[in-house]
Amino acid sequence: MASLNVGNLGEYLREQRRTARLSLRQLADAAGVSNPYLSQIERGLRKPSADILQQLAKALRISAETLYVQAGMLDERERQELETRAVLLADPSINERQKQVLLQIYESFRKENGFESTVEATLGAKLGADAESVAAALAVEDADGAGGADAEDAGRAEDAGDVEGTADGGAPKPPTTP
Repeated sequence: MASLNVGNLGEYLREQRRTARLSLRQLADAAGVSNPYLSQIERGLRKPSADILQQLAKALRISAETLYVQAGMLDERERQELETRAVLLADPSINERQKQVLLQIYESFRKENGFESTVEATLGAKLGADAESVAAALAVEDADGAGGADAEDAGRAEDAGDVEGTADGGAPKPPTTP
Protein backbone atom coordinates (compact mmCIF):
# COMPACT_ATOMS: atom_id res chain seq x y z
CA MET A 1 0.00 0.00 0.00
CA ALA A 2 1.26 3.49 -0.83
CA SER A 3 1.49 6.05 1.97
CA LEU A 4 -1.24 8.70 2.00
CA ASN A 5 -0.54 12.37 2.54
CA VAL A 6 -1.83 12.67 6.11
CA GLY A 7 0.95 14.91 7.36
CA ASN A 8 2.64 13.74 10.49
CA LEU A 9 -0.55 12.31 11.97
CA GLY A 10 0.75 8.76 12.25
CA GLU A 11 4.04 9.81 13.83
CA TYR A 12 2.20 12.15 16.18
CA LEU A 13 -0.24 9.41 17.23
CA ARG A 14 2.61 6.98 17.85
CA GLU A 15 4.41 9.59 19.97
CA GLN A 16 1.26 10.34 21.98
CA ARG A 17 0.60 6.62 22.48
CA ARG A 18 4.14 6.03 23.73
CA THR A 19 3.98 9.07 26.00
CA ALA A 20 0.77 7.66 27.48
CA ARG A 21 2.60 4.32 27.89
CA LEU A 22 0.01 2.42 25.91
CA SER A 23 0.65 -0.46 23.58
CA LEU A 24 -0.88 -0.40 20.12
CA ARG A 25 -3.39 -3.02 21.28
CA GLN A 26 -4.30 -1.06 24.43
CA LEU A 27 -4.97 2.14 22.48
CA ALA A 28 -6.94 0.28 19.83
CA ASP A 29 -9.13 -1.30 22.54
CA ALA A 30 -9.60 2.01 24.38
CA ALA A 31 -10.53 3.83 21.16
CA GLY A 32 -12.77 1.06 19.84
CA VAL A 33 -10.80 0.47 16.64
CA SER A 34 -9.03 -2.63 15.39
CA ASN A 35 -5.37 -3.17 16.11
CA PRO A 36 -4.43 -3.52 12.39
CA TYR A 37 -6.37 -0.36 11.49
CA LEU A 38 -4.57 1.68 14.18
CA SER A 39 -1.24 0.28 12.99
CA GLN A 40 -2.05 1.39 9.44
CA ILE A 41 -2.95 4.90 10.69
CA GLU A 42 0.35 5.16 12.56
CA ARG A 43 2.26 4.05 9.44
CA GLY A 44 0.44 6.59 7.25
CA LEU A 45 -1.38 3.96 5.20
CA ARG A 46 -4.89 4.98 6.27
CA LYS A 47 -6.54 8.34 6.75
CA PRO A 48 -8.97 8.13 9.68
CA SER A 49 -12.31 9.92 9.80
CA ALA A 50 -13.02 12.75 12.23
CA ASP A 51 -15.01 10.28 14.36
CA ILE A 52 -12.05 7.91 14.64
CA LEU A 53 -9.75 10.82 15.47
CA GLN A 54 -12.16 11.89 18.18
CA GLN A 55 -12.19 8.35 19.65
CA LEU A 56 -8.38 8.23 19.57
CA ALA A 57 -8.12 11.65 21.20
CA LYS A 58 -10.47 10.59 23.98
CA ALA A 59 -8.48 7.40 24.59
CA LEU A 60 -5.21 9.39 24.63
CA ARG A 61 -6.76 12.17 26.74
CA ILE A 62 -5.78 14.88 24.29
CA SER A 63 -7.92 17.34 22.35
CA ALA A 64 -9.54 16.09 19.17
CA GLU A 65 -8.80 19.46 17.61
CA THR A 66 -5.07 18.77 17.93
CA LEU A 67 -5.52 15.58 15.91
CA TYR A 68 -7.68 17.44 13.37
CA VAL A 69 -4.81 19.90 12.88
CA GLN A 70 -2.31 17.04 12.49
CA ALA A 71 -4.60 15.37 9.94
CA GLY A 72 -4.96 18.62 7.96
CA MET A 73 -8.66 19.04 8.76
CA LEU A 74 -8.13 22.29 10.71
CA ASP A 75 -5.48 24.95 10.75
CA GLU A 76 -3.84 26.19 13.95
CA ARG A 77 -5.97 29.35 14.20
CA GLU A 78 -9.17 27.32 13.95
CA ARG A 79 -7.88 24.96 16.66
CA GLN A 80 -7.27 27.89 18.98
CA GLU A 81 -10.81 29.16 18.37
CA LEU A 82 -12.23 25.73 19.17
CA GLU A 83 -10.15 25.43 22.32
CA THR A 84 -11.34 28.84 23.51
CA ARG A 85 -14.94 27.71 23.02
CA ALA A 86 -14.23 24.41 24.78
CA VAL A 87 -12.80 26.20 27.82
CA LEU A 88 -15.91 28.38 28.07
CA LEU A 89 -18.21 25.38 27.70
CA ALA A 90 -16.29 23.34 30.29
CA ASP A 91 -16.43 25.96 33.06
CA PRO A 92 -18.53 24.42 35.88
CA SER A 93 -19.00 27.76 37.64
CA ILE A 94 -21.43 29.14 35.06
CA ASN A 95 -24.71 27.71 33.81
CA GLU A 96 -25.57 26.74 30.23
CA ARG A 97 -27.42 29.97 29.46
CA GLN A 98 -24.44 32.01 30.65
CA LYS A 99 -22.08 29.90 28.55
CA GLN A 100 -24.14 30.56 25.44
CA VAL A 101 -24.21 34.31 26.15
CA LEU A 102 -20.42 34.31 26.57
CA LEU A 103 -20.04 32.48 23.25
CA GLN A 104 -22.27 35.02 21.54
CA ILE A 105 -20.25 37.89 22.99
CA TYR A 106 -16.99 36.17 21.99
CA GLU A 107 -18.25 35.76 18.42
CA SER A 108 -19.42 39.38 18.24
CA PHE A 109 -15.98 40.61 19.36
CA ARG A 110 -14.28 38.36 16.78
CA LYS A 111 -16.54 39.74 14.03
CA GLU A 112 -15.93 43.30 15.19
CA ASN A 113 -12.17 42.65 14.92
CA GLY A 114 -12.50 41.12 11.46
CA PHE A 115 -12.31 37.43 12.40
CA GLU A 116 -15.27 35.45 11.16
CA SER A 117 -15.87 32.05 12.71
CA THR A 118 -15.03 29.51 10.03
CA VAL A 119 -14.37 26.42 12.11
CA GLU A 120 -17.68 24.64 11.55
CA ALA A 121 -17.81 25.56 7.86
CA THR A 122 -14.21 24.47 7.27
CA LEU A 123 -14.61 21.16 9.05
CA GLY A 124 -18.00 20.61 7.43
CA ALA A 125 -16.60 21.14 3.94
CA LYS A 126 -13.75 18.73 4.61
CA LEU A 127 -15.99 16.12 6.23
CA GLY A 128 -18.95 16.44 3.87
CA ALA A 129 -21.32 17.73 6.55
CA ASP A 130 -23.07 21.03 7.15
CA ALA A 131 -21.80 23.54 9.71
CA GLU A 132 -24.69 22.86 12.09
CA SER A 133 -23.89 19.15 12.22
CA VAL A 134 -20.25 19.89 12.89
CA ALA A 135 -21.14 22.38 15.62
CA ALA A 136 -23.36 19.81 17.28
CA ALA A 137 -20.62 17.20 17.06
CA LEU A 138 -18.19 19.60 18.69
CA ALA A 139 -20.73 20.29 21.45
CA VAL A 140 -20.82 23.94 20.52
CA GLU A 141 -24.34 25.15 19.97
CA ASP A 142 -25.06 27.65 17.23
CA ALA A 143 -24.50 31.26 18.31
CA ASP A 144 -27.94 32.20 16.92
CA GLY A 145 -29.54 31.32 20.24
CA ALA A 146 -29.96 27.56 20.01
CA GLY A 147 -28.72 27.27 23.58
CA GLY A 148 -31.58 29.33 24.93
CA ALA A 149 -29.71 32.64 25.07
CA ASP A 150 -31.41 35.56 23.40
CA ALA A 151 -31.01 39.29 22.91
CA GLU A 152 -32.40 39.94 26.39
CA ASP A 153 -29.66 37.73 27.89
CA ALA A 154 -26.99 39.58 25.91
CA GLY A 155 -28.53 42.86 27.07
CA ARG A 156 -28.23 41.74 30.69
CA ALA A 157 -24.53 41.03 30.10
CA GLU A 158 -24.09 44.53 28.65
CA ASP A 159 -25.94 46.08 31.57
CA ALA A 160 -23.69 44.23 34.00
CA GLY A 161 -20.73 46.04 32.44
CA ASP A 162 -19.31 42.97 30.68
CA VAL A 163 -19.85 44.48 27.24
CA GLU A 164 -19.45 48.11 26.27
CA GLY A 165 -22.77 49.43 25.03
CA THR A 166 -24.43 52.77 24.43
CA ALA A 167 -27.93 54.02 23.76
CA ASP A 168 -28.87 56.69 21.19
CA GLY A 169 -26.21 59.35 20.63
CA GLY A 170 -23.43 57.50 22.42
CA ALA A 171 -24.83 58.04 25.91
CA PRO A 172 -24.44 55.10 28.32
CA LYS A 173 -27.41 52.77 28.48
CA PRO A 174 -29.49 53.15 31.61
CA PRO A 175 -29.40 50.08 33.88
CA THR A 176 -32.44 47.84 33.68
CA THR A 177 -34.16 46.48 36.71
CA PRO A 178 -34.26 42.68 36.88
